[in-house]
Amino acid sequence: MAAIAAEADRAWERTLAEWGAAPGTPAERDLAALVADAPDRFEWRVVDAALDLLACPDCGAPLGSGERGCGPCDLADGNRYAAREVDRPAVAPRNEHAVRVAWTVARHPHRYGPRAVCGMELSLPEVYAGRMPTTAQAQAYRRLIDGLTDAQVESVASLDELLRLAARR
Repeated sequence: MAAIAAEADRAWERTLAEWGAAPGTPAERDLAALVADAPDRFEWRVVDAALDLLACPDCGAPLGSGERGCGPCDLADGNRYAAREVDRPAVAPRNEHAVRVAWTVARHPHRYGPRAVCGMELSLPEVYAGRMPTTAQAQAYRRLIDGLTDAQVESVASLDELLRLAARR
């Protein structure tokens, strides 16, 4: 999580420099609003950084991160997926999408079900490292997560631990 957050920060710093906006100024806030309004023009880390700088006009949370049912947050959260996804070198095609989805769910767990959050949190280190599960592997992990108790869903910390828990059943 920290590595991806640092990448988002660096992407935002580059975008500020490209647009001639200084951090903490009205120009930065205007740029963040522009990015939020046209996410398809920017890389996803830039969009996420911009959303973090904007407060939702309804709930006050960073835009796109409020509780489900908050209109502006729901819209911004959905629109974030229009942003550009450029796969990193030496990773499987569509890996960047997997990283983005897992990152978003892990950052805003209150917007998703606990089992989805568990799966995304467990898979994030693997997909960030460039390893994509096959469809069969992902479905198998999902079945294993579905077999966990609620307490286990909240506490399982790795795919290895998930496999150990499943073997005990």
